[in-house]
Amino acid sequence: MQGLHLTADLYRCRCAPEWLTDAAGLGSRCREAVAAAGLQPVGELFHAFNPMGDAPAGVTATILLAESHLCVHTWPELGAVTLDVYVCNFGGDHSTKARTLMQALLALFDPEEARQHSLARGTPVATDTTNP
Repeated sequence: MQGLHLTADLYRCRCAPEWLTDAAGLGSRCREAVAAAGLQPVGELFHAFNPMGDAPAGVTATILLAESHLCVHTWPELGAVTLDVYVCNFGGDHSTKARTLMQALLALFDPEEARQHSLARGTPVATDTTNP
């Protein structure tokens, strides 16, 4: 069950405004980035939220991967995005593919500031063989 979980909080994104509001367009770009990274999509959902007042509404783009998932949430009124890329490494190490996918999304949104985190998931716990 070992894997790599990458997250990023993006601020003041300088991308084209439609990447923050167009669910179908963003979904298409996510599909392209997944394929370019060498990951295997097995399902997807791209959802545009209803605007509240004059502010544009954000979108959620999710691609279920054979290796795990990609999830993107946008806040166009803030120029902000959260990214979540998780790959399990069952059957092979997909960590490089996850990093490639994250870099493609960072390039798409072009944030002034990105706070990135990396978490090794399911790291084996040392077993104490002296105390069963």
